[in-house]
Amino acid sequence: MSGGPDALRTALEGVGHLRTIAGASAHAGRTGVSEAKPLDAKPTPTHKHAHMPPTRPARRGTANQARLARENANDEIYEKIYVAILEHRLHPGTKLVEERLAEIFNVSRARIREVLARLAHEQIVELYPQRGAFVARPTIEQALDVFEARRLIEPAVLRRLIETLTPEKLAKLRLHQDLEQEARRRDDKRAVIRLSGEFHSLAAELAGNSALTRSMRELSVLTCLMIFLYDSPTTASCRADEHSQIIEAISKRDAARAEQLMLEHLEHIESSMKLDANEEQVDLEAIFKT
Repeated sequence: MSGGPDALRTALEGVGHLRTIAGASAHAGRTGVSEAKPLDAKPTPTHKHAHMPPTRPARRGTANQARLARENANDEIYEKIYVAILEHRLHPGTKLVEERLAEIFNVSRARIREVLARLAHEQIVELYPQRGAFVARPTIEQALDVFEARRLIEPAVLRRLIETLTPEKLAKLRLHQDLEQEARRRDDKRAVIRLSGEFHSLAAELAGNSALTRSMRELSVLTCLMIFLYDSPTTASCRADEHSQIIEAISKRDAARAEQLMLEHLEHIESSMKLDANEEQVDLEAIFKT
């Protein structure tokens, strides 16, 4: 298990202040004017709150604003942790201490628990009773499952993307690839790892299926964790030219070519990892009797 309080602070450096959403309440007052009444007229019943603004809608609006602020703050904390894992600043097995995260993000521990529960639901974080939350450590079996899922999902993503392709979608893919290539030119390994993983999530997002988008985000970050655990010394991310080739096939609306390139791309990533379970077997007798 790696990481501690100092490692967690280092991993989340540059977080900055979370944006806050300040709700503004409009105050409106009404002035009533009494009408003259005959002396023998019966008094009109006076309603206790006749001239008071309705409080229930105001309370409902304030509650909605508070909920929106909480959700936005949670989303930003989630993204900070997600990106730290994606960039290998938070290593597999790192303990995510609630108290330290609450300090770093200047929020309550309850808020941190909400974010960690969301990450655990996506299998990015593992929660253990009485022990706490840890960055996931995918097993070899889980790694093989991830690649099997990606081989099924990503060709479907590309087919749907090509069917709904627009110049704007193609421009977003090419802009993302420009950012990845620029990160490679300046040898920014963290940015390369993050952008490589996000390329696949972006393709799913542009395909327009929210379920596929959620699945690809989860699978991409799990792949990054697996690369950290099981990669060969020369592997850090996707190959430099393969995303460009996939984008070119998409631009030509060549679904068959795009799918073939994607499957080859996934094969290259998987084959670069040490996913042979036999490597984990140790001859204890040979170790202790020599």
